[in-house]
Amino acid sequence: MKLPINESGLSASQLIYGCMGLGGGWTREAIQPEHITQAHQVVELALENGINMFDHADIYAFGKAETVFGQVLKEKPILRENMIIQSKMGIRFPDEDKGVPARYDFSKSYILESVDGILSRLNIDYLDIFLLHRPDVLMDAREVGEAFHQLKSSGKVRYFGVSNMSAGQMRLLQNHCNEKLVVNQLEMSLDKIGWLETGVHVNQVAARDNVFPEGTLEYCQLENIQLQAWGSLAKGLYTGRNVENESEKVKNTALLVQQLAEEKQVSKEAIVLAWLMKHPAGIQPVIGTTNLSRIQACVEAEKVTLSRDEWYILYVSSRGVSLP
Repeated sequence: MKLPINESGLSASQLIYGCMGLGGGWTREAIQPEHITQAHQVVELALENGINMFDHADIYAFGKAETVFGQVLKEKPILRENMIIQSKMGIRFPDEDKGVPARYDFSKSYILESVDGILSRLNIDYLDIFLLHRPDVLMDAREVGEAFHQLKSSGKVRYFGVSNMSAGQMRLLQNHCNEKLVVNQLEMSLDKIGWLETGVHVNQVAARDNVFPEGTLEYCQLENIQLQAWGSLAKGLYTGRNVENESEKVKNTALLVQQLAEEKQVSKEAIVLAWLMKHPAGIQPVIGTTNLSRIQACVEAEKVTLSRDEWYILYVSSRGVSLP
């Protein structure tokens, strides 16, 4: 299944391969040959299975994830022709020598500097999509707009988006940007269901405990902003992780996922992802596993159709209580 990313004309697979696990992990140790081999294997397997969109961030594995991906493209440049590559920036690590903590930075100079670094590590001339990673409370929307315009004019970025932003934050940013936002990447899964609960709890006392920003899902749909789901597999909570010490609702939901997988003769990953993909918002789940067999298990989601009843059975089970 191919999804158009807003009006951009980009034809993207519904599944996105998230590259956070590449590069040998979150250490400062040098990249080894086996890390490059692993990157080749997962990238080529993803492409062979119809996944043509790849998600990065400048901080993943301290930049090594982008670097090994760039090495793959250096060794097999023809692969770039079949890819949609997006990356994110804005999270800065602590500067301990100066006593500066981890923080966010959407200043114009840092945006431009970060994109240059991303392109260099990825060994590419342009990003298909560039995302702001997490909201910077000191964001000057006008300054961001200027940076976006410069990146677009220079040909370094084709399209722009955000991650972890509310409708209000996107509206503010859009008001000062000539470039239309095409993506919002948020945490959404069968376990993290705040994006659904916000709508269900309208005029309900339970709404006070939900941190998902009200109106964000609807705003993205109204403005044709593609929703992407990070954490889509809930860290394996329903697909094989030991749930012995988890709550009853998690145990029950894991059992339901297993039963549906057996009935439909697909993987448990396919059921969890198909549940997300059934929503009319056209959500793109981001999968981040480097396990080759699990990548193939995820791809099975595209051939799964959950009924309305099956979808609600999983949703209510994950809630742990009946709908109001």
